[in-house]
Formats: sequence, C-alpha cells, structure tokens
Amino acid sequence: MPESSLFSHSYREHLRVVNALESLEPAIESLGARLVQCLRSGGKILWMGNGGSAADSQHLASEIVGRFQRDRPGLPSIALTTDSSLLTSVGNDYGFDRIFSRQIESLCRSGDVVVGISTSGNSGNVVAAIEAARQTGAYTVGFTGEGGGRLAQLVDALIAVPSRSTPRIQECHIMLGHILCEYIDAAA
Repeated sequence: MPESSLFSHSYREHLRVVNALESLEPAIESLGARLVQCLRSGGKILWMGNGGSAADSQHLASEIVGRFQRDRPGLPSIALTTDSSLLTSVGNDYGFDRIFSRQIESLCRSGDVVVGISTSGNSGNVVAAIEAARQTGAYTVGFTGEGGGRLAQLVDALIAVPSRSTPRIQECHIMLGHILCEYIDAAA
C-alpha cells in the first residue's frame, strides 16, 4: 500500500472511531463526577495496564498529581506500572498475573477508584487486580476496546471504545483520559 494510502486509511479510521465516541458521553460524564467525588472524599485513583496502556496509566496519573491545564493542588493518583523492583519481585515470587493485584491489596482502600486499561479487556493481570479491587470496596473502571472482554462483566463502569484496532483504541483512551482530567481540573 503506498504511504499516502496508508496515511489516508489510518486517518479516516481514527476520525471514524473518534466520532463514534459521542455515544460514551454519559458514561464519561458519570465517571468524571465519580473521580471528583473520590478525590474530594480523600480517596485516590489507581491506574494500570500493559505496554501502551502502562504508558497511558503513567501519563494520566501524572496529569492528576502534577497539573493538567491549570495550577491547582496536587491530587492523589498512582500508576501501578512504574516501580520496576516491585514489578519484577512480585512477578518472580507470585507470577506476572499478580503484579497489579498485589499492589491493590496493599494500596487500595474502599472509596478509591481503580482504572484497568486493556484494549482487549482480557489482560490477566488487569482482570486479577480489578477482582482484588472489588474486594476492597473500590469503584472499578475498565478502559477497553469494543465488547470489553472479561472486564465488561467485572467493572462498575466500562468505557469501551467502539473499535477492535489497538492503535485506534489507544488513541481514544488517552483522549478520554484527558477529558476526565478536565473534569478534575474544573472541580479543583
């Protein structure tokens, strides 16, 4: 496929998926309010995912702790993807599927919000952590692609991007994450 055709195809597919996100507006508004409520009541937001979703977790947690578009007090948010010593020790001692759930067991409390990012909705370590978070009384969220995978049946709120293309799903996850940061900024 010539480069111009590849660009045109990817660009048009991106626009198609982004335009389809309008159907998620009520879910994003509800989640934005839930995140604000969590932070106002002294809770924290915990993020996790693998690969690009790990990077998105770090990105979004840093927007909340640091600043997004305006100066405001720092707010509690943690990416469970950043501590290489912890990830490798838990992975070695308990297995890769426990790298996030072990952190949930030690860091998560009732009233916190736990966001699992998985384009398929089937990442074993994210699913295990969401199950652990439910046991703590945390509010659970799945950022997935179309259908939601296993997370669809486990989370309190599902944000399923209407696509099966990993790049398009990831592009939309970061955009929706930024919109959630805007809700937090507006309320802080």
